[in-house]
Amino acid sequence: MRRIRGRDPRERAAGPSREAPYGHPATGYADHEEGVMAITVFIRYQLDPFQKSAFEEYARRWLTIIPKCGGDLIGYWMPHEGTNNIAYGLISFESLAAYEAYRARLRADAAGTANFRFAEEQRLILAEERAFLRPVT
Repeated sequence: MRRIRGRDPRERAAGPSREAPYGHPATGYADHEEGVMAITVFIRYQLDPFQKSAFEEYARRWLTIIPKCGGDLIGYWMPHEGTNNIAYGLISFESLAAYEAYRARLRADAAGTANFRFAEEQRLILAEERAFLRPVT
């Protein structure tokens, strides 16, 4: 799949690119190239509102782990105003098969398993929901 400039985390650090010569701006992947569909995993977390700082630490750890394991991390969002116990994470993949390979690498990664263990020990996530989304083209 072809990538849009600005989707690489190294390029993101320099600021987002508004130029998109091809592909979908929400995922950075070319749409439906060779019959493969890009997906974004939308994760909704219900947090213990007294554990928000622990969840933020948990989310910050994923900022390096997820890309290392093959996910295109769009980001994590914490409660700011309003509801104080809901957070979100978005991760894109070239395909569902790429997501499955990522999950296997994540389970084998020492930092990833340590972060899952941290969340369980701190009991900071009360519920987690995942939706698999495709871009509208």
